[in-house]
Amino acid sequence: MTEIRDVDVAELRHLVSERALKGETMLLNMGPQHPSTHGVLRLMLELDGEIVVNCIPDIGFLHTGVEKNMESKTYQKAEVMTDRLDYMNPIGNNLVYCLAVEKLCDLDVPLRAQGVRVILAELTRLNSHLLWLGTSGLDIGAMSLFLYCMREREMILDIFEMCSGQRMMTTYIRPGGLWRDVPVEFEGAVRDFIELMPRRIEEYESLLNENPLFLERTAGIGVLTYENAIRWGATGPIARGSGVKFDLRKERPYMGYEQYDFDIPTRTEGDVRARYLVRMDEMRESLKIIRQALDKLPYGPVRSNNRKFIPPPRSEIGVSMEALIHHFKLWTEGFNVPKGAIYTAIESPRGELGVYLESDGGPKPYRVHYRTPSFAALQLMPLLAKGHFIADLVAIIASIDIVLGDTDR
Repeated sequence: MTEIRDVDVAELRHLVSERALKGETMLLNMGPQHPSTHGVLRLMLELDGEIVVNCIPDIGFLHTGVEKNMESKTYQKAEVMTDRLDYMNPIGNNLVYCLAVEKLCDLDVPLRAQGVRVILAELTRLNSHLLWLGTSGLDIGAMSLFLYCMREREMILDIFEMCSGQRMMTTYIRPGGLWRDVPVEFEGAVRDFIELMPRRIEEYESLLNENPLFLERTAGIGVLTYENAIRWGATGPIARGSGVKFDLRKERPYMGYEQYDFDIPTRTEGDVRARYLVRMDEMRESLKIIRQALDKLPYGPVRSNNRKFIPPPRSEIGVSMEALIHHFKLWTEGFNVPKGAIYTAIESPRGELGVYLESDGGPKPYRVHYRTPSFAALQLMPLLAKGHFIADLVAIIASIDIVLGDTDR
């Protein structure tokens, strides 16, 4: 932590209290380089001793310009950049972008591709929650938990690598379906994982649920009321930890989620512990969805047959000159998307992830803008931190589960 300079105080005059201007409280920087901010984030703190009087998030240290860069690329090539936004939800980033393109183009998606998309999206949710659980535990001293969570996360990453050749930035979901069908080993690997995982979740909970140190660091800390969750536009586990029963998979189903039987876990306490409990229950619900999707996964194609937008199969390129030319033109010139605009949203591990996509009729998007849950969640920090010890900030930041790549775009 470094002290805020006089010039910073002048810039913050409209944000800090009169006590700070009189020197009665202390102004400190937490970050931007700090192990517990889960990325390059600066928190400007006003402290009365060890009590937080005000907490002002300062972002922009990781700004990549992804949205503007996507507008200079064709629709296919722009998708590669979506993986890098929320790097704990790369398949979800691919999915919401492809859904927007598919709506603009009126592009169909085969049933098998829809089922595989759901399985991979829920595996990604588990992947994200496992990393969140491990790092959150590490933040407050539960070191063994981190190692256990990484053990199970490796199994998920192995499945992603089996399908796409990449562990994280897969770009496996494509407009109109998938890059290719899943390998024959896919179903067995996923079933092995979902059979193992319930016991492992119980193991995590046995370490934390009744642990007096964990309870002291989480119960009653960073409380967000139901009313404030609505007022501040909270979504995902943050909102559901405050009793807001809202999940886009139920409210506005996509990719066939209406055919799956699962619950929306909620808690009413609104504190750090409630958000932890919601995510633990969400992992169990994801396992239920994956099992149902596997049981009803049909055989068939995994890419649309609409050759206006979809490149020909690789098997045709070596024997058909027309297929080779079509492949070349699609990947060099792109395809023209009908003029219009669309907003599409999915339920990411952190909440509502939406993309606004506007087309001017050409092969490149005219406007790309993301509504990311991490950006929305950061605005809650002044509300959640006020009145708590500075040591509690670590648990509060962890509980809102921000990813700075998701925030600085």
